[in-house]
Amino acid sequence: MAAPSGEQIYREVQDYYGKELQKSKDLQTNVCVTLARPLPTFIKEALKCVHDDVVSRYYGCGLVIPECLETCWILDLGSGSGRDCYMLSKLVGEKGHVTGIDMTDAQVEVAKKHIDYHMKKFGYQVPNVDFIHGYMEKLGDAGLKDESYDIIISNCVINLSPDKRAVLQEAYRVLKAGGEMYFSDVYASRDLPEDIRKHRVLWGECLGGALWWKELYRIAEEVGFCPPRLVTASRITINNKELESVVGDCRFVSATFRLFKVPKKGPAERCQVIYNGGITGHEKELEFDASFTFKEGDVVEVDAETAAILQSSRFAEEFLIRLAAGRAPAPGGCCPAKVKEKLVDPFQLVEQLEAKDLAPKPAGCCGPKGCC
Repeated sequence: MAAPSGEQIYREVQDYYGKELQKSKDLQTNVCVTLARPLPTFIKEALKCVHDDVVSRYYGCGLVIPECLETCWILDLGSGSGRDCYMLSKLVGEKGHVTGIDMTDAQVEVAKKHIDYHMKKFGYQVPNVDFIHGYMEKLGDAGLKDESYDIIISNCVINLSPDKRAVLQEAYRVLKAGGEMYFSDVYASRDLPEDIRKHRVLWGECLGGALWWKELYRIAEEVGFCPPRLVTASRITINNKELESVVGDCRFVSATFRLFKVPKKGPAERCQVIYNGGITGHEKELEFDASFTFKEGDVVEVDAETAAILQSSRFAEEFLIRLAAGRAPAPGGCCPAKVKEKLVDPFQLVEQLEAKDLAPKPAGCCGPKGCC
């Protein structure tokens, strides 16, 4: 039997998330309840404001709330019942805006039903959130214009797409220059065999469509993004003997990456950066990714690519950036063609965190009782 076609995948995913799954407890694996990292207090407070009906129908696999959000325009790919959108709606403030897009009618209807509730909860006079029925591979068909968003998030849904490249291509198109795609998803330790890719339940549970993590780096580069930056990762355990027998020796992780749409200009040498501090929830320390943590006032030497990202993105006003001592400016962009990026293996990161006993533990955070 051949792997399912794109249209078949769409139909089956819509049925799975619109009909078979009514609550988070209906999931058959722990994939969609895997925490990527502990929740900061300000996010916990925002979560408390989200309607119980929205939270109970949430199937995400990680934390996808980036930093420095005030007044930003944000797009949520595969927004589902709208949990992340409503949380972000509070964090961006009344001058920001959040759009959720999902291909499952039932989920979009749940999200739309609670707009007035949340706007009153937040004290907003005009709604700063909307929900669209559409496909993340075809954002243009849904009316989303070029360079219209500061940030795109996605929480465990790109694996459900039959065309991952189209998803990243569309994301790149609608992002503003300097914009970021901050997303969690499920990744496989190798290219998946056909018996896994064609398994209906494994598709619905976010495993059958998981991308080999190295493929993410290849696709992102082809689309135009700077190389993916791994934020965090956690091991996925299936805890379902029947599905484990199908999966065999394939391993899976839930990983959060950030992709930046950085103009092909800026420093091409290592730089020194100083975090000014003050970002909400990260006033004294900013964990930017698995490689860089910036403490307020500390001088940190970074590679040219990281310097260009900080200088060209919404983080520019949060950092003082200068060329490293003894280095002169050089022509080129953030991702010089001759520089081969280092692939950061999320499976190795999980092993390192587990060795230090720092890895996030799978926990039913998003179950019927909620996590906060």
